[in-house]
Amino acid sequence: MRMTTGFVDEPRLAGLMAREIARRALARLRSVLRHPLPAAGGGLPVAVLADLRRGDPSIARGFYVGHVWLAGQLVELNGRSPFALREESRPWRAELHGFGWLRHFARAGDALSCEHARSLVGDWLRLGRRQRGALAYEHEVAASRVLAWISHAPTILAGADAAFAERFARGLGAEVRQLRRTAGSAPAGMARLRARIALVAAALVQPNPAHAVRQAARLLAEELDVQVHADGGHVSRNPAAVSQILAELVPLRALFAERGLPAPRGVFGAVDRMLPALRFFRHGDGALALFNGAGAPDHHLSAALLQHDETLGEPISQMRQSGYHRLAAGLTVVVADTGAPPAPDVSHDAHAGTLALEFSSAGRRFVVNCGAPVRIEGGWRRLSRTTAAHSTLTLNDQSSSRFSRSEAVDRFLGGPLLPGPTRVPVNREDTREGQVLTAAHDGYRQPFGFVHERQLFLSRDGRRIEGIDRLFQAAGRPHRMACDEPMGTLRFHLHPDVAVDAAGEGLRLAHGEEVWWFFADGEPQLEESIFFADAAGPRRTRQIVLPLDCLDRTDLHWRFERQG
Repeated sequence: MRMTTGFVDEPRLAGLMAREIARRALARLRSVLRHPLPAAGGGLPVAVLADLRRGDPSIARGFYVGHVWLAGQLVELNGRSPFALREESRPWRAELHGFGWLRHFARAGDALSCEHARSLVGDWLRLGRRQRGALAYEHEVAASRVLAWISHAPTILAGADAAFAERFARGLGAEVRQLRRTAGSAPAGMARLRARIALVAAALVQPNPAHAVRQAARLLAEELDVQVHADGGHVSRNPAAVSQILAELVPLRALFAERGLPAPRGVFGAVDRMLPALRFFRHGDGALALFNGAGAPDHHLSAALLQHDETLGEPISQMRQSGYHRLAAGLTVVVADTGAPPAPDVSHDAHAGTLALEFSSAGRRFVVNCGAPVRIEGGWRRLSRTTAAHSTLTLNDQSSSRFSRSEAVDRFLGGPLLPGPTRVPVNREDTREGQVLTAAHDGYRQPFGFVHERQLFLSRDGRRIEGIDRLFQAAGRPHRMACDEPMGTLRFHLHPDVAVDAAGEGLRLAHGEEVWWFFADGEPQLEESIFFADAAGPRRTRQIVLPLDCLDRTDLHWRFERQG
Protein backbone atom coordinates (compact mmCIF):
# COMPACT_ATOMS: atom_id res chain seq x y z
CA MET A 1 0.00 0.00 0.00
CA ARG A 2 1.35 3.41 -0.95
CA MET A 3 1.56 5.28 2.32
CA THR A 4 1.11 8.99 2.60
CA THR A 5 4.18 10.83 3.83
CA GLY A 6 2.91 14.37 3.64
CA PHE A 7 0.00 16.60 2.85
CA VAL A 8 0.79 17.45 -0.77
CA ASP A 9 -0.53 14.11 -2.05
CA GLU A 10 -3.26 13.77 0.58
CA PRO A 11 -5.44 16.86 0.91
CA ARG A 12 -7.75 15.07 3.33
CA LEU A 13 -4.96 14.94 5.89
CA ALA A 14 -4.21 18.61 5.38
CA GLY A 15 -7.86 19.47 5.99
CA LEU A 16 -8.05 17.27 9.07
CA MET A 17 -4.87 18.79 10.45
CA ALA A 18 -6.11 22.35 9.93
CA ARG A 19 -9.45 21.60 11.62
CA GLU A 20 -7.76 19.86 14.55
CA ILE A 21 -5.36 22.76 15.10
CA ALA A 22 -8.30 25.18 15.14
CA ARG A 23 -10.30 22.94 17.47
CA ARG A 24 -7.46 22.62 19.96
CA ALA A 25 -6.84 26.34 19.92
CA LEU A 26 -10.52 26.98 20.65
CA ALA A 27 -10.50 24.36 23.40
CA ARG A 28 -7.49 26.00 25.08
CA LEU A 29 -9.14 29.41 24.84
CA ARG A 30 -12.36 28.14 26.37
CA SER A 31 -10.51 26.34 29.13
CA VAL A 32 -8.96 29.57 30.43
CA LEU A 33 -11.79 32.03 29.79
CA ARG A 34 -14.32 32.54 32.53
CA HIS A 35 -17.82 32.58 31.14
CA PRO A 36 -20.83 33.73 33.12
CA LEU A 37 -22.14 30.19 33.58
CA PRO A 38 -24.43 29.04 36.37
CA ALA A 39 -22.52 27.16 39.02
CA ALA A 40 -24.01 23.81 38.10
CA GLY A 41 -22.18 20.94 39.71
CA GLY A 42 -21.89 22.52 43.16
CA GLY A 43 -22.78 20.42 46.20
CA LEU A 44 -22.87 16.69 46.71
CA PRO A 45 -24.93 14.55 44.32
CA VAL A 46 -28.42 13.90 45.61
CA ALA A 47 -28.95 11.00 43.19
CA VAL A 48 -26.73 8.31 41.69
CA LEU A 49 -26.20 7.34 38.06
CA ALA A 50 -26.10 3.54 37.81
CA ASP A 51 -22.98 1.92 36.37
CA LEU A 52 -24.01 -1.11 34.30
CA ARG A 53 -20.43 -2.28 33.79
CA ARG A 54 -19.49 -5.01 36.22
CA GLY A 55 -16.51 -4.35 38.45
CA ASP A 56 -13.74 -6.79 39.28
CA PRO A 57 -12.64 -6.75 42.96
CA SER A 58 -9.26 -8.23 42.02
CA ILE A 59 -8.42 -5.03 40.09
CA ALA A 60 -9.28 -2.99 43.18
CA ARG A 61 -6.96 -5.22 45.24
CA GLY A 62 -4.28 -4.63 42.63
CA PHE A 63 -4.38 -0.90 43.38
CA TYR A 64 -3.91 -1.69 47.06
CA VAL A 65 -0.82 -3.89 46.53
CA GLY A 66 0.63 -1.69 43.79
CA HIS A 67 -0.18 -3.73 40.66
CA VAL A 68 -2.51 -1.61 38.55
CA TRP A 69 -4.16 -3.18 35.50
CA LEU A 70 -5.67 -0.59 33.14
CA ALA A 71 -6.10 -0.42 29.36
CA GLY A 72 -4.60 -3.88 28.93
CA GLN A 73 -1.38 -2.93 30.73
CA LEU A 74 -0.07 -3.91 34.17
CA VAL A 75 1.94 -1.18 35.91
CA GLU A 76 3.94 -1.60 39.13
CA LEU A 77 3.55 1.40 41.41
CA ASN A 78 6.52 0.59 43.67
CA GLY A 79 5.17 2.77 46.44
CA ARG A 80 4.35 5.74 44.15
CA SER A 81 1.01 7.39 43.61
CA PRO A 82 -0.38 6.26 40.24
CA PHE A 83 -1.03 9.94 39.42
CA ALA A 84 2.68 10.67 39.73
CA LEU A 85 3.53 8.40 36.78
CA ARG A 86 4.31 10.21 33.53
CA GLU A 87 6.09 7.60 31.40
CA GLU A 88 3.32 5.03 31.15
CA SER A 89 1.34 4.58 27.96
CA ARG A 90 -1.21 7.16 26.98
CA PRO A 91 -4.18 4.72 27.13
CA TRP A 92 -3.15 3.65 30.64
CA ARG A 93 -2.93 7.24 31.89
CA ALA A 94 -6.21 8.18 30.17
CA GLU A 95 -8.04 5.35 31.90
CA LEU A 96 -6.41 6.25 35.21
CA HIS A 97 -7.54 9.88 35.08
CA GLY A 98 -10.98 8.82 33.81
CA PHE A 99 -11.69 7.00 37.13
CA GLY A 100 -13.87 4.33 35.48
CA TRP A 101 -11.91 1.86 37.65
CA LEU A 102 -13.92 3.04 40.67
CA ARG A 103 -16.47 0.38 39.67
CA HIS A 104 -14.02 -2.25 40.86
CA PHE A 105 -13.90 -0.69 44.32
CA ALA A 106 -17.69 -0.41 44.37
CA ARG A 107 -17.95 -4.08 43.43
CA ALA A 108 -15.64 -5.03 46.31
CA GLY A 109 -17.90 -3.01 48.60
CA ASP A 110 -16.02 -3.46 51.87
CA ALA A 111 -14.92 -0.63 54.15
CA LEU A 112 -11.24 -0.97 53.18
CA SER A 113 -12.07 -0.64 49.47
CA CYS A 114 -14.19 2.45 50.10
CA GLU A 115 -11.40 3.99 52.15
CA HIS A 116 -8.83 3.27 49.46
CA ALA A 117 -11.10 4.69 46.73
CA ARG A 118 -11.56 7.84 48.79
CA SER A 119 -7.82 8.08 49.32
CA LEU A 120 -7.13 7.87 45.59
CA VAL A 121 -9.74 10.52 44.77
CA GLY A 122 -8.25 12.68 47.50
CA ASP A 123 -4.77 12.27 46.01
CA TRP A 124 -6.07 13.48 42.67
CA LEU A 125 -7.89 16.46 44.21
CA ARG A 126 -4.70 17.59 45.97
CA LEU A 127 -2.82 17.81 42.68
CA GLY A 128 -2.61 21.05 40.74
CA ARG A 129 -3.75 21.21 37.15
CA ARG A 130 -0.19 21.13 35.84
CA GLN A 131 0.61 18.06 37.94
CA ARG A 132 -2.39 16.23 36.52
CA GLY A 133 -1.27 16.96 32.97
CA ALA A 134 -3.10 17.96 29.80
CA LEU A 135 -4.30 14.41 29.15
CA ALA A 136 -6.50 14.55 32.27
CA TYR A 137 -8.47 17.42 30.72
CA GLU A 138 -9.11 15.94 27.32
CA HIS A 139 -12.85 15.86 26.79
CA GLU A 140 -13.46 12.13 26.90
CA VAL A 141 -11.22 11.65 29.93
CA ALA A 142 -12.85 14.54 31.79
CA ALA A 143 -16.34 13.30 30.91
CA SER A 144 -15.48 9.82 32.12
CA ARG A 145 -14.23 11.29 35.40
CA VAL A 146 -17.42 13.28 36.00
CA LEU A 147 -19.61 10.25 35.23
CA ALA A 148 -17.51 7.98 37.46
CA TRP A 149 -17.55 10.38 40.40
CA ILE A 150 -21.34 10.77 40.13
CA SER A 151 -21.91 7.02 39.77
CA HIS A 152 -19.63 6.02 42.61
CA ALA A 153 -20.10 8.91 45.02
CA PRO A 154 -21.57 6.49 47.62
CA THR A 155 -18.36 4.44 47.56
CA ILE A 156 -16.13 7.53 47.64
CA LEU A 157 -18.05 9.13 50.50
CA ALA A 158 -18.70 6.03 52.63
CA GLY A 159 -17.18 6.87 56.01
CA ALA A 160 -15.87 10.26 54.83
CA ASP A 161 -15.72 13.19 57.23
CA ALA A 162 -17.34 16.54 56.49
CA ALA A 163 -14.08 18.12 55.35
CA PHE A 164 -13.50 15.50 52.65
CA ALA A 165 -17.15 15.61 51.55
CA GLU A 166 -16.90 19.36 51.07
CA ARG A 167 -13.62 19.04 49.18
CA PHE A 168 -15.12 16.35 46.93
CA ALA A 169 -18.19 18.51 46.23
CA ARG A 170 -15.99 21.46 45.28
CA GLY A 171 -13.83 19.25 43.09
CA LEU A 172 -16.80 17.74 41.27
CA GLY A 173 -18.30 21.19 40.76
CA ALA A 174 -15.03 22.47 39.30
CA GLU A 175 -14.83 19.50 36.92
CA VAL A 176 -18.38 20.06 35.72
CA ARG A 177 -17.88 23.76 35.15
CA GLN A 178 -14.65 23.12 33.24
CA LEU A 179 -16.39 20.56 31.06
CA ARG A 180 -19.26 22.95 30.38
CA ARG A 181 -16.82 25.62 29.23
CA THR A 182 -15.04 23.32 26.80
CA ALA A 183 -17.71 20.85 25.62
CA GLY A 184 -18.45 22.90 22.50
CA SER A 185 -14.91 22.37 21.24
CA ALA A 186 -14.77 18.61 21.88
CA PRO A 187 -13.64 16.38 18.99
CA ALA A 188 -16.39 14.93 16.82
CA GLY A 189 -17.66 11.53 17.80
CA MET A 190 -17.56 9.78 21.16
CA ALA A 191 -15.63 12.52 22.98
CA ARG A 192 -18.28 15.14 22.18
CA LEU A 193 -21.15 12.79 22.95
CA ARG A 194 -19.74 11.66 26.29
CA ALA A 195 -19.17 15.27 27.32
CA ARG A 196 -22.85 16.03 26.64
CA ILE A 197 -23.97 12.93 28.55
CA ALA A 198 -21.79 13.84 31.54
CA LEU A 199 -23.20 17.37 31.67
CA VAL A 200 -26.80 16.12 31.67
CA ALA A 201 -25.97 13.61 34.42
CA ALA A 202 -24.30 16.36 36.48
CA ALA A 203 -27.36 18.59 36.14
CA LEU A 204 -29.73 15.77 37.08
CA VAL A 205 -28.00 15.00 40.39
CA GLN A 206 -28.30 18.58 41.64
CA PRO A 207 -30.96 19.37 44.29
CA ASN A 208 -33.16 21.39 41.90
CA PRO A 209 -32.33 19.97 38.47
CA ALA A 210 -35.14 21.15 36.19
CA HIS A 211 -33.66 24.48 35.06
CA ALA A 212 -30.08 23.18 34.79
CA VAL A 213 -31.15 20.10 32.85
CA ARG A 214 -33.10 21.90 30.14
CA GLN A 215 -30.24 23.30 28.06
CA ALA A 216 -27.88 20.38 28.68
CA ALA A 217 -30.56 17.92 27.59
CA ARG A 218 -31.30 19.88 24.43
CA LEU A 219 -27.63 19.85 23.42
CA LEU A 220 -27.38 16.12 24.16
CA ALA A 221 -30.46 15.37 22.07
CA GLU A 222 -29.03 17.34 19.17
CA GLU A 223 -25.75 15.44 19.38
CA LEU A 224 -27.53 12.10 19.48
CA ASP A 225 -29.44 13.03 16.34
CA VAL A 226 -26.12 13.72 14.63
CA GLN A 227 -24.26 10.64 15.84
CA VAL A 228 -26.86 7.86 16.02
CA HIS A 229 -28.27 6.69 12.71
CA ALA A 230 -31.93 5.88 12.17
CA ASP A 231 -30.99 2.18 12.27
CA GLY A 232 -29.34 2.58 15.69
CA GLY A 233 -25.72 2.38 14.56
CA HIS A 234 -23.09 4.96 15.46
CA VAL A 235 -21.42 7.19 12.86
CA SER A 236 -18.06 5.53 13.66
CA ARG A 237 -19.52 2.20 12.41
CA ASN A 238 -18.03 0.53 15.51
CA PRO A 239 -20.42 -2.09 16.96
CA ALA A 240 -18.81 -1.61 20.37
CA ALA A 241 -19.73 2.08 20.30
CA VAL A 242 -23.39 1.05 20.43
CA SER A 243 -22.93 -0.76 23.74
CA GLN A 244 -20.66 1.98 25.13
CA ILE A 245 -23.23 4.69 24.44
CA LEU A 246 -26.12 2.58 25.73
CA ALA A 247 -24.16 1.87 28.92
CA GLU A 248 -24.52 5.57 29.73
CA LEU A 249 -27.83 6.45 28.10
CA VAL A 250 -29.87 3.67 29.72
CA PRO A 251 -28.92 4.73 33.29
CA LEU A 252 -29.37 8.37 32.28
CA ARG A 253 -32.91 7.64 31.11
CA ALA A 254 -33.62 5.93 34.43
CA LEU A 255 -32.20 8.93 36.29
CA PHE A 256 -34.66 11.24 34.53
CA ALA A 257 -37.49 9.06 35.80
CA GLU A 258 -36.06 8.92 39.31
CA ARG A 259 -35.87 12.71 39.44
CA GLY A 260 -39.43 13.04 38.17
CA LEU A 261 -38.42 14.74 34.92
CA PRO A 262 -39.41 13.75 31.37
CA ALA A 263 -36.51 12.35 29.40
CA PRO A 264 -35.88 14.24 26.15
CA ARG A 265 -37.33 12.59 23.08
CA GLY A 266 -33.83 12.46 21.60
CA VAL A 267 -32.57 10.31 24.50
CA PHE A 268 -35.57 7.96 24.42
CA GLY A 269 -35.38 7.70 20.65
CA ALA A 270 -31.66 6.92 20.61
CA VAL A 271 -32.05 4.15 23.21
CA ASP A 272 -34.98 2.64 21.35
CA ARG A 273 -32.98 2.60 18.10
CA MET A 274 -29.73 1.32 19.58
CA LEU A 275 -31.02 -1.66 21.57
CA PRO A 276 -32.11 -3.55 18.41
CA ALA A 277 -28.78 -2.56 16.81
CA LEU A 278 -26.94 -4.15 19.73
CA ARG A 279 -28.94 -7.34 19.22
CA PHE A 280 -28.09 -7.19 15.49
CA PHE A 281 -24.33 -7.34 16.14
CA ARG A 282 -24.41 -10.15 18.71
CA HIS A 283 -23.31 -13.66 17.91
CA GLY A 284 -24.84 -16.60 19.72
CA ASP A 285 -22.10 -16.57 22.35
CA GLY A 286 -22.93 -12.96 23.25
CA ALA A 287 -19.85 -11.42 21.62
CA LEU A 288 -20.22 -8.51 19.22
CA ALA A 289 -19.10 -8.85 15.61
CA LEU A 290 -15.53 -7.64 15.22
CA PHE A 291 -15.76 -4.72 12.82
CA ASN A 292 -14.31 -1.20 12.93
CA GLY A 293 -12.77 -1.20 16.39
CA ALA A 294 -14.82 -3.77 18.28
CA GLY A 295 -12.65 -5.88 20.55
CA ALA A 296 -12.87 -8.12 23.61
CA PRO A 297 -16.53 -8.69 24.53
CA ASP A 298 -18.20 -7.52 27.73
CA HIS A 299 -20.84 -10.23 28.02
CA HIS A 300 -22.23 -8.91 31.29
CA LEU A 301 -22.77 -5.41 29.90
CA SER A 302 -24.52 -6.69 26.76
CA ALA A 303 -26.81 -8.90 28.81
CA ALA A 304 -27.59 -6.05 31.22
CA LEU A 305 -28.42 -3.71 28.35
CA LEU A 306 -30.65 -6.15 26.51
CA GLN A 307 -32.82 -6.51 29.60
CA HIS A 308 -34.08 -3.05 28.62
CA ASP A 309 -34.96 -4.09 25.05
CA GLU A 310 -38.74 -4.31 25.12
CA THR A 311 -39.02 -5.60 21.55
CA LEU A 312 -37.47 -8.98 22.48
CA GLY A 313 -37.87 -10.08 18.88
CA GLU A 314 -35.55 -11.45 16.24
CA PRO A 315 -32.68 -9.12 15.34
CA ILE A 316 -33.20 -6.89 12.32
CA SER A 317 -31.69 -8.19 9.09
CA GLN A 318 -29.98 -5.03 7.84
CA MET A 319 -28.66 -1.69 9.04
CA ARG A 320 -28.94 0.38 5.92
CA GLN A 321 -27.45 3.66 7.19
CA SER A 322 -24.67 1.96 9.16
CA GLY A 323 -23.79 -0.41 6.33
CA TYR A 324 -24.19 -3.94 7.73
CA HIS A 325 -26.23 -7.02 6.84
CA ARG A 326 -27.12 -10.04 8.95
CA LEU A 327 -28.12 -13.40 7.48
CA ALA A 328 -29.64 -15.84 9.97
CA ALA A 329 -31.22 -19.25 9.52
CA GLY A 330 -31.41 -22.29 11.75
CA LEU A 331 -28.46 -22.09 14.16
CA THR A 332 -26.27 -20.00 11.83
CA VAL A 333 -25.58 -16.26 11.86
CA VAL A 334 -23.55 -14.39 9.21
CA VAL A 335 -22.73 -10.69 9.67
CA ALA A 336 -21.18 -8.74 6.79
CA ASP A 337 -19.71 -5.24 6.48
CA THR A 338 -21.45 -3.71 3.47
CA GLY A 339 -20.76 -0.02 4.06
CA ALA A 340 -18.27 2.64 3.05
CA PRO A 341 -15.76 3.76 5.68
CA PRO A 342 -16.91 6.40 8.17
CA ALA A 343 -16.01 10.06 7.78
CA PRO A 344 -12.31 10.63 8.57
CA ASP A 345 -12.99 12.76 11.67
CA VAL A 346 -14.83 9.85 13.36
CA SER A 347 -12.68 7.04 11.91
CA HIS A 348 -9.95 6.80 14.55
CA ASP A 349 -10.94 3.21 15.39
CA ALA A 350 -12.24 2.24 11.94
CA HIS A 351 -10.81 -0.72 10.04
CA ALA A 352 -10.26 -1.31 6.33
CA GLY A 353 -12.63 -4.29 6.32
CA THR A 354 -15.20 -3.54 3.64
CA LEU A 355 -17.07 -6.74 2.60
CA ALA A 356 -15.55 -8.73 5.48
CA LEU A 357 -17.77 -11.33 7.15
CA GLU A 358 -18.07 -13.33 10.34
CA PHE A 359 -20.17 -16.41 11.03
CA SER A 360 -21.21 -18.38 14.08
CA SER A 361 -23.18 -21.57 14.58
CA ALA A 362 -25.05 -22.75 17.67
CA GLY A 363 -23.47 -20.02 19.77
CA ARG A 364 -19.92 -20.76 18.63
CA ARG A 365 -17.93 -18.40 16.45
CA PHE A 366 -16.11 -20.02 13.54
CA VAL A 367 -15.02 -17.29 11.09
CA VAL A 368 -14.10 -13.94 12.62
CA ASN A 369 -12.08 -10.84 11.95
CA CYS A 370 -8.98 -10.31 14.07
CA GLY A 371 -10.65 -7.53 16.09
CA ALA A 372 -9.14 -4.62 17.99
CA PRO A 373 -6.44 -5.29 20.60
CA VAL A 374 -7.02 -4.44 24.25
CA ARG A 375 -3.92 -2.25 24.17
CA ILE A 376 -4.88 0.31 21.55
CA GLU A 377 -1.46 1.68 20.74
CA GLY A 378 1.52 0.59 18.70
CA GLY A 379 2.01 -1.92 15.90
CA TRP A 380 -0.73 -4.36 16.91
CA ARG A 381 -3.36 -1.67 16.53
CA ARG A 382 -2.15 -0.74 13.04
CA LEU A 383 -2.00 -4.36 11.94
CA SER A 384 -5.49 -5.09 13.28
CA ARG A 385 -6.93 -2.30 11.10
CA THR A 386 -5.58 -3.62 7.78
CA THR A 387 -7.73 -5.49 5.27
CA ALA A 388 -5.51 -8.56 5.72
CA ALA A 389 -6.76 -8.82 9.33
CA HIS A 390 -10.31 -9.35 8.04
CA SER A 391 -12.15 -12.24 6.43
CA THR A 392 -12.27 -10.86 2.93
CA LEU A 393 -10.19 -10.44 -0.24
CA THR A 394 -7.02 -8.36 -0.45
CA LEU A 395 -5.05 -7.33 -3.52
CA ASN A 396 -1.28 -7.47 -3.21
CA ASP A 397 -1.79 -7.42 0.57
CA GLN A 398 -2.81 -3.79 0.34
CA SER A 399 -5.73 -2.43 2.30
CA SER A 400 -8.91 -1.28 0.61
CA SER A 401 -8.75 1.93 2.68
CA ARG A 402 -5.62 3.87 3.48
CA PHE A 403 -3.82 5.16 6.55
CA SER A 404 -1.20 7.77 7.18
CA ARG A 405 2.17 6.19 7.82
CA SER A 406 3.40 9.14 9.86
CA GLU A 407 3.39 8.30 13.58
CA ALA A 408 3.44 12.00 14.39
CA VAL A 409 0.31 12.59 12.29
CA ASP A 410 -1.39 9.57 13.86
CA ARG A 411 -0.61 10.81 17.36
CA PHE A 412 -1.98 14.25 16.53
CA LEU A 413 -5.08 13.13 14.64
CA GLY A 414 -5.73 9.81 16.38
CA GLY A 415 -5.01 7.63 13.33
CA PRO A 416 -7.84 8.45 10.91
CA LEU A 417 -8.85 6.06 8.16
CA LEU A 418 -8.63 7.67 4.73
CA PRO A 419 -11.47 6.22 2.69
CA GLY A 420 -10.74 3.96 -0.21
CA PRO A 421 -14.23 2.66 -1.10
CA THR A 422 -16.55 5.48 -2.12
CA ARG A 423 -19.43 3.29 -3.33
CA VAL A 424 -20.68 0.03 -1.86
CA PRO A 425 -23.78 -1.06 -3.83
CA VAL A 426 -25.78 -3.80 -2.11
CA ASN A 427 -28.55 -6.12 -3.23
CA ARG A 428 -30.37 -8.62 -1.05
CA GLU A 429 -33.13 -11.10 -1.84
CA ASP A 430 -34.86 -14.03 -0.22
CA THR A 431 -35.34 -17.04 -2.45
CA ARG A 432 -36.99 -20.38 -2.00
CA GLU A 433 -33.59 -21.89 -1.28
CA GLY A 434 -32.31 -19.22 1.11
CA GLN A 435 -30.96 -15.68 1.47
CA VAL A 436 -28.66 -14.07 -1.11
CA LEU A 437 -26.56 -10.97 -0.44
CA THR A 438 -24.46 -9.30 -3.13
CA ALA A 439 -22.22 -6.29 -2.46
CA ALA A 440 -19.23 -4.64 -4.12
CA HIS A 441 -16.69 -1.95 -3.32
CA ASP A 442 -14.37 0.24 -5.38
CA GLY A 443 -11.53 0.51 -2.86
CA TYR A 444 -9.11 -1.11 -5.32
CA ARG A 445 -10.25 0.93 -8.31
CA GLN A 446 -7.72 3.72 -7.89
CA PRO A 447 -4.55 1.65 -7.33
CA PHE A 448 -5.33 -1.40 -9.47
CA GLY A 449 -8.40 -0.74 -11.64
CA PHE A 450 -10.52 -3.46 -9.99
CA VAL A 451 -13.88 -3.62 -8.24
CA HIS A 452 -14.34 -6.40 -5.68
CA GLU A 453 -17.74 -8.09 -5.53
CA ARG A 454 -18.80 -10.64 -2.92
CA GLN A 455 -21.94 -12.77 -3.16
CA LEU A 456 -23.12 -14.68 -0.10
CA PHE A 457 -25.77 -17.36 0.15
CA LEU A 458 -27.18 -18.85 3.36
CA SER A 459 -29.45 -21.85 2.90
CA ARG A 460 -32.91 -21.78 4.44
CA ASP A 461 -31.95 -24.42 7.03
CA GLY A 462 -28.72 -22.57 7.91
CA ARG A 463 -26.54 -25.58 7.14
CA ARG A 464 -24.72 -24.17 4.11
CA ILE A 465 -22.91 -20.89 3.43
CA GLU A 466 -21.72 -20.34 -0.12
CA GLY A 467 -19.76 -17.45 -1.51
CA ILE A 468 -18.23 -16.07 -4.67
CA ASP A 469 -15.56 -13.38 -4.61
CA ARG A 470 -15.08 -11.70 -7.99
CA LEU A 471 -12.85 -9.02 -9.44
CA PHE A 472 -14.23 -6.81 -12.20
CA GLN A 473 -12.21 -4.37 -14.23
CA ALA A 474 -13.56 -0.93 -13.34
CA ALA A 475 -15.04 1.01 -16.23
CA GLY A 476 -12.47 3.24 -17.84
CA ARG A 477 -9.64 1.95 -15.63
CA PRO A 478 -6.85 -0.15 -17.16
CA HIS A 479 -5.10 -2.68 -14.97
CA ARG A 480 -2.21 -0.91 -13.29
CA MET A 481 -0.10 -3.88 -12.28
CA ALA A 482 1.45 -6.81 -14.07
CA CYS A 483 -0.34 -10.11 -13.46
CA ASP A 484 2.78 -12.28 -13.27
CA GLU A 485 2.06 -13.67 -9.78
CA PRO A 486 -0.96 -14.33 -7.55
CA MET A 487 -2.25 -10.86 -6.77
CA GLY A 488 -5.35 -11.68 -4.79
CA THR A 489 -5.62 -13.39 -1.41
CA LEU A 490 -8.89 -14.53 0.14
CA ARG A 491 -8.73 -15.01 3.91
CA PHE A 492 -11.02 -16.54 6.51
CA HIS A 493 -9.67 -15.97 10.01
CA LEU A 494 -10.76 -18.64 12.47
CA HIS A 495 -11.69 -18.15 16.09
CA PRO A 496 -8.90 -19.45 18.36
CA ASP A 497 -11.19 -22.14 19.80
CA VAL A 498 -11.73 -23.70 16.36
CA ALA A 499 -9.69 -26.81 15.63
CA VAL A 500 -8.97 -27.16 11.91
CA ASP A 501 -7.48 -30.05 9.93
CA ALA A 502 -7.09 -30.89 6.27
CA ALA A 503 -9.20 -33.89 5.30
CA GLY A 504 -9.57 -35.07 1.74
CA GLU A 505 -10.51 -32.18 -0.54
CA GLY A 506 -11.63 -29.90 2.28
CA LEU A 507 -10.91 -28.62 5.76
CA ARG A 508 -12.66 -29.87 8.89
CA LEU A 509 -13.50 -27.16 11.42
CA ALA A 510 -14.55 -28.22 14.92
CA HIS A 511 -15.64 -26.01 17.82
CA GLY A 512 -17.01 -28.07 20.67
CA GLU A 513 -19.69 -30.34 19.25
CA GLU A 514 -20.18 -28.14 16.19
CA VAL A 515 -18.39 -29.33 13.05
CA TRP A 516 -18.28 -27.54 9.70
CA TRP A 517 -16.46 -28.35 6.47
CA PHE A 518 -14.83 -25.87 4.11
CA PHE A 519 -14.48 -26.46 0.35
CA ALA A 520 -13.27 -24.14 -2.38
CA ASP A 521 -12.02 -23.89 -5.93
CA GLY A 522 -8.31 -24.39 -5.74
CA GLU A 523 -6.40 -25.65 -2.73
CA PRO A 524 -7.08 -23.89 0.57
CA GLN A 525 -4.03 -23.37 2.74
CA LEU A 526 -3.77 -23.02 6.51
CA GLU A 527 -1.59 -20.23 7.86
CA GLU A 528 -0.93 -18.61 11.22
CA SER A 529 -3.07 -15.69 12.32
CA ILE A 530 -3.60 -13.52 15.40
CA PHE A 531 -6.83 -12.97 17.28
CA PHE A 532 -6.57 -9.58 18.98
CA ALA A 533 -10.02 -9.37 20.58
CA ASP A 534 -9.27 -11.21 23.82
CA ALA A 535 -9.20 -9.56 27.23
CA ALA A 536 -6.00 -11.44 28.11
CA GLY A 537 -4.19 -10.18 25.01
CA PRO A 538 -3.48 -11.44 21.47
CA ARG A 539 -3.96 -15.18 20.87
CA ARG A 540 -2.53 -17.36 18.16
CA THR A 541 -5.03 -18.81 15.73
CA ARG A 542 -5.25 -20.04 12.12
CA GLN A 543 -6.59 -18.65 8.88
CA ILE A 544 -7.79 -20.27 5.68
CA VAL A 545 -6.02 -18.70 2.70
CA LEU A 546 -6.90 -18.97 -0.98
CA PRO A 547 -4.73 -17.32 -3.67
CA LEU A 548 -6.35 -15.69 -6.68
CA ASP A 549 -4.12 -15.51 -9.74
CA CYS A 550 -5.55 -12.95 -12.16
CA LEU A 551 -3.78 -14.63 -15.09
CA ASP A 552 -5.84 -17.72 -14.42
CA ARG A 553 -9.19 -16.38 -13.21
CA THR A 554 -10.94 -13.46 -11.52
CA ASP A 555 -13.32 -15.29 -9.21
CA LEU A 556 -13.22 -17.77 -6.33
CA HIS A 557 -16.07 -20.06 -5.26
CA TRP A 558 -16.13 -21.39 -1.70
CA ARG A 559 -18.56 -22.90 0.79
CA PHE A 560 -18.97 -23.93 4.42
CA GLU A 561 -21.18 -26.94 5.20
CA ARG A 562 -22.42 -28.03 8.63
CA GLN A 563 -21.85 -31.67 9.49
CA GLY A 564 -24.65 -33.83 10.82
